[in-house]
Amino acid sequence: MEAPPVASATPLTPTQVRGIGTVAFLCVLAFAAVATALQGVRVDLDWVRAPLSFYLVGPHAWWLQAAYIALAIALAMLGAGYYGASPPTSRRILPMVLFVVGALALGVTALAETDLGGGRVRTTAAYVHAIAAPIAFLGTTLGMLAQSWRFRADPRWQRHFATGFGLAVFCFIALWVHALWRELPRGLSQKVVIVAILVWLALAAHWLRRTPAST
Repeated sequence: MEAPPVASATPLTPTQVRGIGTVAFLCVLAFAAVATALQGVRVDLDWVRAPLSFYLVGPHAWWLQAAYIALAIALAMLGAGYYGASPPTSRRILPMVLFVVGALALGVTALAETDLGGGRVRTTAAYVHAIAAPIAFLGTTLGMLAQSWRFRADPRWQRHFATGFGLAVFCFIALWVHALWRELPRGLSQKVVIVAILVWLALAAHWLRRTPAST
């Protein structure tokens, strides 16, 4: 059952919405570029076995930390952009809340150093990271599902419903496959999920930046 509509502020103008979409799109691209580059630069890590969190520790880690923050900004802006673009009488706050939760958890994930294994004593930061990372994934994928479901009700994005919802469902299922099928190479399976999520986020940002006038 969907949350009731929230009527509050005046909707954002199409120009404002497009601006938000453009910033979100650039943030997603920045994250993708940095994360991809580090797969080749960090020769000390096996990209098939090492999850992306391992790249947050060691050489060039601050680049990825900054990219995580950029992606967190993209998540928050997508949530706010689609919420603000909707007429006050038909707004649903759930997608925005889920994206904001995902964004906040992603920021914590970037700054709390993960446990690299190897018999080390797990630090408080590692425990925080271990909690924040799944919250970031869940908040983001659930936000994708909720927002995609809303596409069907808005004439401006109705044509994107099948693509958006289908890809969001794939990401959600792939996330659980990665989490539960422990025999999979941890780095590769996680990065497949991340790539699929990035594709959805880039598409959603692109659709937002091409927002037509309200119909």
